[in-house]
Amino acid sequence: MPTILGQNQYGKAENRVVKITRDGATHHIKDLNVSVALSGDMDEVHYSGSNANVLPTDTTKNTVFAFAKEHGIESAEQFGIHLARHFVTSQEPIKTARIRIEEYAWERIEASDANSQFIGADEVKHSFVRKGQETRLTQITYDGSSWEVVSGLKDLVVMNSTNSEFWGYVKDKYTTLQEAYDRILATQVAARWRFNWTDDEQKMPNWEKSYEQVKKHMLQAFAETYSLSLQQTLYQMGSRVINNRGEIDEIRFSLPNKHHFLVDLEPFGLKNDNEVYYAADRPYGLIEATILRDGCEPKIPVDLTNL
Repeated sequence: MPTILGQNQYGKAENRVVKITRDGATHHIKDLNVSVALSGDMDEVHYSGSNANVLPTDTTKNTVFAFAKEHGIESAEQFGIHLARHFVTSQEPIKTARIRIEEYAWERIEASDANSQFIGADEVKHSFVRKGQETRLTQITYDGSSWEVVSGLKDLVVMNSTNSEFWGYVKDKYTTLQEAYDRILATQVAARWRFNWTDDEQKMPNWEKSYEQVKKHMLQAFAETYSLSLQQTLYQMGSRVINNRGEIDEIRFSLPNKHHFLVDLEPFGLKNDNEVYYAADRPYGLIEATILRDGCEPKIPVDLTNL
């Protein structure tokens, strides 16, 4: 039976690049994991093995490191835009470039004060500790004329120790879960949001400020919502972002419900007044949804938040 070639792409994945910017004695770190995927006129390399249109994946790796020097890393989004534009405009066979980036955040180690016994301890500006809250993400796609920028984060673990209930749900013969009127609500946020910046004629967003503000609004909504379901909390988190950030038209969440169950202490003659819990890692409820600006079409793939 004859076959034909379907969608295809290639590139070098997970290029770890760390850029140190030295501003005198003060240093700044950008720590990225960059994956490049290129597509275009690549039929022949699959059908006959001809590499005439193939830019080696080793070259894409080298480009990532060279661009860190030539352009610097102002933000993950800006760096991805530089790379995507380069691959599409410099290589005629390449029609589309997709750049995926994970960013690992660092913060400065707070040194001793000026009266410390350690000479110069108050002047240390080059020591860092890895932040453990979340991993920042972005995906840049460019086809030579239009851009799609989808940024986000993963592994942001949050908890409300009260102001959460879960009751009034459907019950059948397999239901054993007891209704809860005061429970822990915890989740590990994975989110992607799509910018409405699509071409070079538009004013480019401030990528760093946007990320900080989106995270702030998500966390504030999580903290300030009296939750009757994780779905309700998810919607409030997305709505807060859309309503406060005009550069974003769509946001999608994948929220695993990190269950905390009250431990039965009665066998030990102890009363557990919502104080001691067992944290179960699996199985877990998985709540996923997209929140859109009114009038906009969904474009973030439904499985992207699980990658």
